[in-house]
This record gives sequence, C-alpha cells and structure tokens, in this order.
Amino acid sequence: MGFDQEWAQVRSGAVEQQAASMRLNRAADEAASGSAAGRSPDQVSTPARKRAAANTIETELEPNTGRAATWADTETTTAVTEFAGWAAAEGLKTVQTTWDRQVKTLMGRLAAEKGALKGTARTFGEYELDRRQQFSGLRSDISTY
Repeated sequence: MGFDQEWAQVRSGAVEQQAASMRLNRAADEAASGSAAGRSPDQVSTPARKRAAANTIETELEPNTGRAATWADTETTTAVTEFAGWAAAEGLKTVQTTWDRQVKTLMGRLAAEKGALKGTARTFGEYELDRRQQFSGLRSDISTY
C-alpha cells in the first residue's frame, strides 16, 4: 500500500469518526437524553440557573463566610489578648491582618461573581425576549401549502 492510499484511508476514517455538530435547536428527546453533540444536559446554562447560583452566593456563601470571618476574628483577638507580651501575640496579629485581607478579597470576589451572574441572566433573558419579538413578526406561508 502506497502513502497516498494509506493517507486517503486514514482521512476517510477520521471523517467517519467526526459527528455533525451543527444544530440550530435540539429536539426535546435529545435534551432529555443529552445526546446532542455528545453533551450532557448538565452542561447547559440558563438564566434561571444563573439566578439560582447568584441566589446561593447571596443567601448562603456570603453570610456564612461573614460569620466564619467574624468568629475567627473574635477567637484570634482573644488569643492575642491572652498572649500579650509574648512573640506569639505579634504573630497572631500578623495572621489576623492577613486573614482579614483575604476575607475582604473573598467577599469582594463573591460579590463580583454574584453581580456577574445576575447581570448575565438579565442580559440573556432580555436577548431571548428581543429575539422572540423579532421572530414573532415573521410569518410563514408554509401553512398555505
């Protein structure tokens, strides 16, 4: 077998392995089975899921992180007081300063992610409504056939 023949065979095998992945929309049974282009339905993101994630950040992560930070600050402050005059007290103050800075960074990141999720959900929702309005103005003459 020559190179050209072998190359043609390899190319045809590769083409056969590729799945057509262009889709304008997928059928409901594909969405349920996750068969569209080999993806599972868990990889789909919707405005509702984005709002739910933002809500989780707002109602669970931010308050719990804040409570944990307050508890740690209280306990560290108590330890600093107990170790007053020792080198350990200075070390604990440094740890507390670093902790506070990291908590502030984390809280800022959570707030930014929450805002981004809400903004994206709102934008996608508005985009969806805009597209629906554009398509609703189109009429198809297919029903006359």
